[in-house]
Amino acid sequence: MTTTGTTKRERTLARLLDTGLDLIERQGYDQTTVAQIAAAAGVTEMTFFRYFPTKESLLLDDPYDPMLVEGVARQPRKLPTFTRAVRGIREAWRAVPEPEHPAIRRRVRIAAQTPSLRAATWRSTGNTERALIAQLVEDGATEHDARIAAAAVLAALVAGLFAWADDESTGLGASIERALDVLDVPTAAAPSRAGGSDE
Repeated sequence: MTTTGTTKRERTLARLLDTGLDLIERQGYDQTTVAQIAAAAGVTEMTFFRYFPTKESLLLDDPYDPMLVEGVARQPRKLPTFTRAVRGIREAWRAVPEPEHPAIRRRVRIAAQTPSLRAATWRSTGNTERALIAQLVEDGATEHDARIAAAAVLAALVAGLFAWADDESTGLGASIERALDVLDVPTAAAPSRAGGSDE
């Protein structure tokens, strides 16, 4: 493993990300090319693709799939399928620390404001949706109920993510919680996000 932001790889990754975001914010996503990002960052296009397989992946990155599925798996199987899905996602997000790097909000904001990236964001939830469906079915839900529950919670999740990107005064956790609240699944009083949940 690398150390705290001091390796050449980490410096190059940060430079590519910052340069790419700067260019995209100035020029627009569709008008910005990988060649422009690489040149501005002082690397070759081949180097860019070693860090990001596509231009789209510079902005769309979802490291949370396993965490979300595990949150659902921890819910009592006696609960209705939809309730398990919502509570599982809620519990998982309470354990996620607030993003410290402003680049994360910038990435989400660009995705939310770019039509092609909004569509790609929804497409990128496909793997998450399939994983959630599989977990719910494994725990006894019907395929029909699992599909509906997974689609609903992920729609709320993405909507909460986009709302957070547009509102500098809101924390990511609070925005996700508010989006899940719209689904109107009764829950016990929420503990602090850092403290997890005993539900």
